[in-house]
Amino acid sequence: MPTTTLTPTKARSNLSGLLIRALKGEEIGILVQGKVVVLRPVTVTATDYVATEYGLAPGEWKAASKKLHAKGKKARESGKAKRFTGNIEDAL
Repeated sequence: MPTTTLTPTKARSNLSGLLIRALKGEEIGILVQGKVVVLRPVTVTATDYVATEYGLAPGEWKAASKKLHAKGKKARESGKAKRFTGNIEDAL
């Protein structure tokens, strides 16, 4: 299947449609400064999310996770933690 190449202006006018076509496997290219940037779906893993969202390396995330779990356990044991019922007002 050939790549469809567009200018940013053309791509912007129908971005949602282009993204759907890319999800279906079509290669959509956007020509920017003489180079083609291709739209295609990617799989994002939890480590990608943590690194991108929080700037933590996998080893740092493990340490932060342990610390958060310990803090949560301590709050539950001391009775300071509240069970979330689905109503945010109850949690406040």
